[in-house]
Amino acid sequence: MDTKDMSEFETEGFFALHQRRGAIKQAKVHHVKCHEFTATFFPQPTFCSVCHEFVWGLNKQGYQCRQCNAAIHKKCIDKVIAKCTGSAINSRETMFHKERFKIDMPHRFKVYNYKSPTFCEHCGTLLWGLARQGLKCDACGMNVHHRCQTKVANLCGINQKLMAEALAMIESTQQARCLRDTEQIFREGPVEIGLPCSIKNEARPPCLPTPGKREPQGISWETPLDEVDKMCHLPEPELNIERPSLQMKLKIEDFILHKMLGKGSFGKVFLAEFKKTNQFFAIKALKKDVVLMDDDVECTMVEKRVLSLAWEHPFLTHMFCTFQTKENLFFVMEYLNGGDLMYHIQSCHKFDLSRATFYAAEIILGLQFLHSKGIVYRDLKLDNILLDKDGHIKIADFGMCKENMLGDAKTNTFCGTPDYIAPEILLGQKYNHSVDWWSFGVLLYEMLIGQSPFHGQDEDELFHSIRMDNPFYPRWLEKEAKDILVKLFVREPEKRLGVRGDIRQHPLFREINWEELERKEIDPPFRPKVKSPYDCSNFDKEFLNEKPRLSFADRALINSMDQNMFRNFSFMNPGMERLIS
Repeated sequence: MDTKDMSEFETEGFFALHQRRGAIKQAKVHHVKCHEFTATFFPQPTFCSVCHEFVWGLNKQGYQCRQCNAAIHKKCIDKVIAKCTGSAINSRETMFHKERFKIDMPHRFKVYNYKSPTFCEHCGTLLWGLARQGLKCDACGMNVHHRCQTKVANLCGINQKLMAEALAMIESTQQARCLRDTEQIFREGPVEIGLPCSIKNEARPPCLPTPGKREPQGISWETPLDEVDKMCHLPEPELNIERPSLQMKLKIEDFILHKMLGKGSFGKVFLAEFKKTNQFFAIKALKKDVVLMDDDVECTMVEKRVLSLAWEHPFLTHMFCTFQTKENLFFVMEYLNGGDLMYHIQSCHKFDLSRATFYAAEIILGLQFLHSKGIVYRDLKLDNILLDKDGHIKIADFGMCKENMLGDAKTNTFCGTPDYIAPEILLGQKYNHSVDWWSFGVLLYEMLIGQSPFHGQDEDELFHSIRMDNPFYPRWLEKEAKDILVKLFVREPEKRLGVRGDIRQHPLFREINWEELERKEIDPPFRPKVKSPYDCSNFDKEFLNEKPRLSFADRALINSMDQNMFRNFSFMNPGMERLIS
């Protein structure tokens, strides 16, 4: 499309921002014994290849290996003892594993005519057909599809579930013996055995973890002896001195849900009033069954950890506490009644230069704070930038964040909102915080010009445009604005502005006093219309008109769920403790 055509489209608002765009994320891969398990929806009845029981439930009921197609319950992932046959059957690692594991019992499969409905014991699905539907092992009676024969592990006659339980019991016994031996050493042992200096100097018992509280360890025969020795001689942790605490737990009944502010596949966001103090908060409610089925438990915990850091910076959404019920997870956050930038840009098409520059500068401060903590944001977009009552921005929604990204650390997860995804993500390359600066460029372009820089009729065309096309810059765009956009849209991550050079020194921000900005001493160029602390007129009416109530969860899945997965979720900062007291 040439420049003239683009100019006509821009004038007519053809590419204007009319709707919100949801984020996408690559399915999480669980690497177990070279298997690549991902959460999978099974459209037909399926049986687990480990425990041979029915995999039931809605949405993504279990895991399936991307290499060998083995289907399992989510709860059975720790009971898989066979290496994946689809990924490394002849590799040195697999041969070495066989030598140590000492199990190599091939099946004796023969073609079989089944007279009643029978399921494959590898991929878990039905053996279709009227005759010669599959293969049956003469020795152990295992039934498989013809296509699954080469993918079945050599475990003839071995019950994986029982063996995994027996091995876990052996491991538990070994750990208990290790702890008993360590305690005996502390009580009676000689001094010169490599104990920590604090133990030599102080005659006090160590605070050793009990077997029941230890983190799950790997199977013992795969752990080198020197690592076992290290586990037996752990450095002495500090004594856990309990301090007085209110230990108060919040319940959803402590709040009045007034309005629904937003809704998605994750759950809902409500405007809620705390009954005790009549203060208003935004409560994000996630359904545990959806979190579990989408394999997003770790993402939820990451979001909680990042939100707990947000109090250290003025341009990140602040969280007061988190709590949970059997069915839901709740984030209690500050209520930002100014609405988000997507809502405001839809009413005025685009922002003037001073307003866009002010928002961009505050976003830069928030992003740089996250990057300094080793956090890559990965979901920067207009929808996730909120305004407070004074018109300052707040970055929200940290569910896509990646932690521990300091120094040379990189990741390769495919995630983000399609319009904002950086080219290195689309190319499958490893990346770091460079992707946030590309997304920042897209967001700044949308604020200044009122449309997306890259276009396509579908995702494939859009991704091709991101990789290959140069954005259109209208003639009326200021020189400094065009210059910063060009430098942010550099496709080589290491040469992109924000990665190379100090973005704060760009001429677009020459009027910005960064220290005063961070202290909120600069008045925003726009102040949202807010009538009261509970005013919600700056949010989409489609959500406000819905009744504010929690969604019903899958009761059967909730009852079978291991609630320990969320055991570290609940959190309360001192500010909320003072409110409650």
